[in-house]
Amino acid sequence: MIQRLGALGEGTPLAFWLAAAACAYFAVMAVRLTVIDVRHHLLPDRIIFPSYAAAGVLLIGAAASSFLTGGTQTALPGGGAGLLGVPGLRILAGGAALWLFYFLLRAAYPPGMGFGDVKLAGVLGMYLGFLGWSHVFAGTFAAFLVGGLWSLGLLAVRRGTLKSNIPFGPFMLAGAAAAMLLLPA
Repeated sequence: MIQRLGALGEGTPLAFWLAAAACAYFAVMAVRLTVIDVRHHLLPDRIIFPSYAAAGVLLIGAAASSFLTGGTQTALPGGGAGLLGVPGLRILAGGAALWLFYFLLRAAYPPGMGFGDVKLAGVLGMYLGFLGWSHVFAGTFAAFLVGGLWSLGLLAVRRGTLKSNIPFGPFMLAGAAAAMLLLPA
């Protein structure tokens, strides 16, 4: 995301500022949700639902502003062929795809995941979709990897059992942040 912001700053200043505002919003949202989920095992709708609107407006605005100035292929990632390669549509499709994936996981085993995680997945899918499909997959994989390693660590030091409830929201946010910061866009 940092590399992408640099490219946007050079080519389309409005897109840069919209994407930077989206990143700032993500950071504040991630900290708030992490603290609440760790303390209360809850991801409140009063934070998640406005995050859909903020992410949608800021990220789609950045994609549209870059598109209107002709910077789609160079300033935004994944500007390849196909309808889902269009950044604005990919943002929405990323959110929908990740929401559906987590919804199916919840439907398959309801005690394993709360519906707050499903709702959060849509927001994270929008952010990761802005960068590209590889970021959507990497962020999702990283969440399960880090969450699984944490769970194994709890089992190893006997601080948890196979039936322990572990808040998954912080791992989802960490996986998305890792994909946004570490993967080249």
